[in-house]
Amino acid sequence: MKTDFLLAIILTVLSQSVIAQDVKEKIEYKTDTAIQYYSEETMKGDNYMQEMCVFDFYYPTNIKDFPTIVWFHGGGLTQGKRSIPEYLKNRGFAIIGVDYRLSPKVKAVECIKDAAAATAWAFKNIEDYGGNKTLIFVSGMSAGGYLAYMVGLDKDYLTAHEIDANQIAGLIPFSGHAITHFTVRQEIGIAGEQPIIDKMAPLYHVRADAPPLLIITGDRELEMLGRYEENAYMMRMMKVAGHERVRIYELDGNNHGQMMYSALPLLVREVEALTKEIKSNN
Repeated sequence: MKTDFLLAIILTVLSQSVIAQDVKEKIEYKTDTAIQYYSEETMKGDNYMQEMCVFDFYYPTNIKDFPTIVWFHGGGLTQGKRSIPEYLKNRGFAIIGVDYRLSPKVKAVECIKDAAAATAWAFKNIEDYGGNKTLIFVSGMSAGGYLAYMVGLDKDYLTAHEIDANQIAGLIPFSGHAITHFTVRQEIGIAGEQPIIDKMAPLYHVRADAPPLLIITGDRELEMLGRYEENAYMMRMMKVAGHERVRIYELDGNNHGQMMYSALPLLVREVEALTKEIKSNN
């Protein structure tokens, strides 16, 4: 009797798994490339802006109400190229892989402005593609994590586009600077080993009402430039400020370059959990 009962449970679980997989396989996706996120008027006469201020857009075409991840690449704000991580594909999400202008051709503050403009594009346009604008998540690796932090915590950048940063469904920075970015410090003659916190630091903008925040770093003994410790301080100061939805994950055994691959499943899990929560509350 017990054997039959257990067998029935196993068959039910397996059949549900097959059905779920079948549903996922039926979702169709499209990728649009090099979409400009500023208006033609804003970019008029600026060839570098026209070249760099674009994103690739991977999105479902036959379902509605899907979440969107805005993804910023790393590279120290001086290098790197837009990408859509393969691990994020075929999961019912839209992904916006963003390019932005780079230092030293522009000051680092322009990188943040570009990140905000791309995020604003998502809020203003995702419903035209069937997405849900209450399910826009912002993430990125290293310099991209710093940009995710700044867009979500310093409200001025999205306010310039008439968007409230608190509308972001979740912030998930991967190993981003929480202090002032080393490229910003370099611009004003401060060495990378000398930490500062000013208005260009995510830590400067801790606040109780920020979006849910999941911080992910590599192993503190393998990370670059004390990256774990500054992010641990970010978590602590967010809690001190009264924020109730902040966590940090330290990925043991992962250095700065490796941690993204271990962090992507955590990003997926966070997006799925918050999507379920937000939809159930609406």
